[in-house]
Amino acid sequence: QVQLVESGGGLMQAGGSLRLSCAASGIRFSIYVMAWYRQAPGKQRELVADITRGGQSNYLDSVKGRFTISRDNAKNTVTLQMNSLKPEDTAVYYCYADRRDIVDMDYWGKGTLVTVSP
Repeated sequence: QVQLVESGGGLMQAGGSLRLSCAASGIRFSIYVMAWYRQAPGKQRELVADITRGGQSNYLDSVKGRFTISRDNAKNTVTLQMNSLKPEDTAVYYCYADRRDIVDMDYWGKGTLVTVSP
């Protein structure tokens, strides 16, 4: 079955860095758009960054210049390097995979908590 397993979350002071990783199994990873979403307490889930099959990336305006998404198709992993963290970045971060050309063929990880203290 399909699994997306996140790791790398934790507690960090403002200005610090964390690197999140997502290991995918059960899908043909290279043909999926991959993304990171986050959901803060009392807030709606929002798209943080995504990366296409060809490696083109897009970012939420508030994280541009601070976060970097990347993928390794040989290892079936996607990462999110988070620098210059702010308290507003505190959220559960979710890995997401989307086939795009087939409706409802998309998958979510269980999430990893990132907490940024002032």
